[in-house]
Amino acid sequence: MPPSTAAVATTVVIYAKDKDRVAEFYRRTLDLAVSEWEDGFSILTGAQVEVRVVRMPVAVASQVVITSPPERREHMPVKASFLVGSFAAVREAAEATGGGLEPAEAEWTWHGTVHLDGFDPEGNVVQFRRRA
Repeated sequence: MPPSTAAVATTVVIYAKDKDRVAEFYRRTLDLAVSEWEDGFSILTGAQVEVRVVRMPVAVASQVVITSPPERREHMPVKASFLVGSFAAVREAAEATGGGLEPAEAEWTWHGTVHLDGFDPEGNVVQFRRRA
């Protein structure tokens, strides 16, 4: 049973054109449990994090173009960064759900963790970290 959403320390809210596809990306890459899965939103929870994926309003979604592969949105004011156990597992889950990770050569170490950027199926850049 997923943890209570009141117990999580951090919540990230992501607006998506294809809510189900984006939610599945985060569920699989972060190994999260489904707390709620509705037409307009999904709530995914782990021990320390909750990801809420919300369907964009139709007026906004009609102006968003998603390419395949998705064009990366690197110049956003916020980039989420998640601690994971394995980049290999994240890469497999990301690619299976329409996202991806940078090549292993792009990894860098800072403050005791190894960092690697990736992107979700709509091109939102997301960072993954593992302990060094």
